Amino acid sequence: MLAELFPKVHRSYSSLPVLGSVLEGFAEWLSEQGYPRRPICRHVCTARHIDRALQLGGCRAIDEITREVLHACTLARSHDDLTASTVRLLERYLDAVELLPPCPPPTRLERELAAYAVYLKDVRGLERATIAQHVSTAAQFLERVGYEKNPSCLSHLTSSHIEAFVRFNGERLCRGSLQHVIAQLRSFLRFLAAQGQVPPGLDAQIDTPRMYRLEQLPKTLPWDMVRAFLRSIDRRTPLGLRDYAIFLLIATYGLRASEIVALTLDDIHWRERRIEIHQRKTATPLELPLTDAVAQSFVDYLRRARPPLSYRELFLRARAPAGVLKPTAVTEAFQAWSRRSGLGIPFQGPHCLRHSYAVHLLRQGVSLKAIGDLLGHRSPESTCVYLRLAVEDLRDVALDLPADDSLRTPEEVRP
Repeated sequence: MLAELFPKVHRSYSSLPVLGSVLEGFAEWLSEQGYPRRPICRHVCTARHIDRALQLGGCRAIDEITREVLHACTLARSHDDLTASTVRLLERYLDAVELLPPCPPPTRLERELAAYAVYLKDVRGLERATIAQHVSTAAQFLERVGYEKNPSCLSHLTSSHIEAFVRFNGERLCRGSLQHVIAQLRSFLRFLAAQGQVPPGLDAQIDTPRMYRLEQLPKTLPWDMVRAFLRSIDRRTPLGLRDYAIFLLIATYGLRASEIVALTLDDIHWRERRIEIHQRKTATPLELPLTDAVAQSFVDYLRRARPPLSYRELFLRARAPAGVLKPTAVTEAFQAWSRRSGLGIPFQGPHCLRHSYAVHLLRQGVSLKAIGDLLGHRSPESTCVYLRLAVEDLRDVALDLPADDSLRTPEEVRP
């Protein structure tokens, strides 16, 4: 493949002292990962500078490369962002072909976090995304108390250590985010207490921020703005075709981002004209009618934009490396199209489209129970939050204010 990429100078790459023997396979591996021709050329060109840095680090052949020396190449060219990216890709490729020494054994901190993740999955049954948030908070807490250098610090843990951690997070987080961090910290302290690593009862000594029920209005947009946002998406590009289909799904069915990225080709039943949704929170399937507009958006995306890969997931990455989407990609796409639309959308995530959809149904006379079933709510209280946005309906039940004669002029008071 090097001869195809660099017809005149390909031998200068294949003859590099350290990386020359693997650059051909590296270029082919990048192509398999979905990288276009130009980025592959850039990464191979950057490998020339990495090869020179490896020689300065004492490597004379490919079998002498270690992870530490390879990572040091990034520091040697810290001014070049592409070097860091190429080093990461080279490490992944060398791991794939088993040319790098195995990863070092996990540290004490990593073993503790891995055990906690197993507990969250097997005992508490949490979803992967929720487990990641809990583990992240636990890692931050263990680093703050110096667990890696002094594991015995947990047996001497006091409320002052916990208060210092909460104060540190309170300076950078809002009340809502801090409440989540404290809940995650309590869970971790209970886990440590059950293992006998910390004194029991520490989880009950944390005071959580005061949050009032229904204190904030849901993030919703006028329905006309939702339609204008969909019209603003440029469907002349493959990226626009994919994102239009994604946001049309949210505006039509009120789906979550996690449900959209989990949608597969097998979930679309074309002949029966229905879609099967696997709701993540309720763990129950939901069957929805396949509307003409959504079906057409699927057809346009599948014919003109979806990469020809073997994945069964409906929506795939439009940029390298090839693969399936993550929920964060839906958020990033919403932010990008929101900026381009010029509509002044004040929210940063696509969840506002889901809220807008619920309010739109409410104003169309759909029952609260039907809305809750469609949105995948376990409790009617979760759906009742949308009632606060039915402002026009509330105007009909408002009482007239009593007249205050003290605010009227003598001419108005005189009969």
